[in-house]
Amino acid sequence: MKHRLFHSQNLKQALPEYAQKMGVSLEELEAAYQWMLENDVIFEQPLKGNILTYISYLNIESKIEPALPRRFYALLGREVKGALIPMYGINWPTLRDRMLRTWEQMYNILICKIPSHTLRLLWLRMGGAKIGKGSTVWRNTEVLGIDSLRIGQDSTVAWHCQLDARGGLIIGDHVTIASHVLIIAGGHDLKEPEFWAVGGPIYIHDYAWIASRALLSYGADIGEGAVVGGQSVVSKPVPPYAIVSGPDAAIKGERCRNLNYKVGGKGLFTLFH
Repeated sequence: MKHRLFHSQNLKQALPEYAQKMGVSLEELEAAYQWMLENDVIFEQPLKGNILTYISYLNIESKIEPALPRRFYALLGREVKGALIPMYGINWPTLRDRMLRTWEQMYNILICKIPSHTLRLLWLRMGGAKIGKGSTVWRNTEVLGIDSLRIGQDSTVAWHCQLDARGGLIIGDHVTIASHVLIIAGGHDLKEPEFWAVGGPIYIHDYAWIASRALLSYGADIGEGAVVGGQSVVSKPVPPYAIVSGPDAAIKGERCRNLNYKVGGKGLFTLFH
């Protein structure tokens, strides 16, 4: 395997739907899929009875000669939650990526320290982040992969966090993320000598609470209303309303249902946060 970005589970089972969408026969798409597997365009990894399916993290669309595999890769690339890495050279994708990374670094070095919700959110949105009404990211929080950051309404990310959204970070409504939380949507393949990059999305659903100094890594899917205790490590799905803690994110209890509150991270008393 090489640098890869997670797409979905059991993609091969969905080939009939993709064939219909693309206007080709199932046999043609199955042949294209096999070619993509053999040429490091698509990657499969068995896990607990499922097949995790990845695509090349490096955007190799222009290097794929057969037409149907090229079309299919382009379609899958539009569906992933993170952004593909461009083929660097003297071209527009490289220039755009460099400009975006510069914009991102300016935010992390300077803008994130300015005590103005309006300015910080404007900067993030201009960099491609989608942030809903009433949501905010407090000062001194670092953001990587700005263009792959999605935050719903009335959600707050507190001080001194790291949001690494390069593999895709999707945060719902009324989510509370406390200070010094690390959210890293990616990692590396420790079974390969090349140390390939592996990216994939992290989901934090409505009304979830992530307590201080927790670490969420690729594979984390925090259910609605769930609570992740301080200093916990999560790289797996957490059921809705579960309370988890510890290095293995063990379930310790269950939260009440029918949650109905506002986080209010942009209120009067957090004006300069």
